[in-house]
Amino acid sequence: SSEVLEAIENVVQGVFQSLGQKKAPVLTVANRTDWRNIEFKDSVGLQMIPGCTSKQIRSDCPQSARKFALMLKILSMIYKMVQSNTYATKRDIYYSDTQLFGSQSAVDQIINDISCMLKIPRRSLHVLSTTKGFVAGNLSYTEEDGTKVNCTCSATAVTVPSNVQGIKNLTSHAKFILIVEKDATFQRLLDDDFFNKVSPCIMITGRGVPDLNTRLLVRKLWDSFQIPVFALMDADPHGVEIMCVYKYGSVSMSFEAHHLTVPSLKWLGLLPSDLGRLNICKDALIPFTKQDENKLSSIQKRPYIACQPLWKKELEIMAASKLKAEIQVLTSLSSDFLSRVYLPNKLQFGGWI
Repeated sequence: SSEVLEAIENVVQGVFQSLGQKKAPVLTVANRTDWRNIEFKDSVGLQMIPGCTSKQIRSDCPQSARKFALMLKILSMIYKMVQSNTYATKRDIYYSDTQLFGSQSAVDQIINDISCMLKIPRRSLHVLSTTKGFVAGNLSYTEEDGTKVNCTCSATAVTVPSNVQGIKNLTSHAKFILIVEKDATFQRLLDDDFFNKVSPCIMITGRGVPDLNTRLLVRKLWDSFQIPVFALMDADPHGVEIMCVYKYGSVSMSFEAHHLTVPSLKWLGLLPSDLGRLNICKDALIPFTKQDENKLSSIQKRPYIACQPLWKKELEIMAASKLKAEIQVLTSLSSDFLSRVYLPNKLQFGGWI
């Protein structure tokens, strides 16, 4: 915490020095959403290059003066929270003065900019993100406040903790971690008691694009247990994009890649090649939209796809067919095909890439 306080004090001192010299204060933030500032490293994923380009948030420029003021306001809130050892969610910060901040997305962006500017992970700033992910299966742990959580004996899923860094005493006999893209599929596997039937495992869903806590938990479980991590996604560009976020990270959070990515993640399904192999009826597939085509084309150009020839091949099958499929398409074969046939066979015979 002293490191965080010092970093904020240095920023404020810089503002005072500029004012003392009759200059307009400026905050310098890295261009974290620019692909030119990102490099791909196999062992980490997408990360920021050391000498990346930056942008200035000036106090004397009409376009950026408001953002400059909001950054100082949020820095002061963070300073108080670190001093008093209290925490707030991004939502709490927004609702502390909705008129001032204008929108939740403005708060989210500023917090990420501050984290990147100070080179301090967001959770060390005492800002928690709202959790939407669920975890179930062979896992127990103790939360920061001493609450014991046992996911093994629970018939329902447990919400991913809001302070993943604070959890301890993690125990599991799981043989693998299964990341499930969608809540509906996750609930179906839960109803089928999948994590007990095949072999003990931990199931996690970020319910679509994962929030920070879900990504942190996947990484923490991988670090703690060193077991395989598999992804079960829809066979569409959006599903592939979400899987890449877990494995390689996102451009906007590349400055935190070391804490968030799981480079060993394997694509278990639904593979585009599975659709032909299982003779899925063409009528059950969904034609691409223009948006799907653009998304797939953008993914195919990314630096990490070149290192994954088998992924590349699957994306080519998808691009050639211009058809996509949700995991639910497997119910056209039988209602419990996913948990009774598809996943057990894949796991037993190594049907992942």
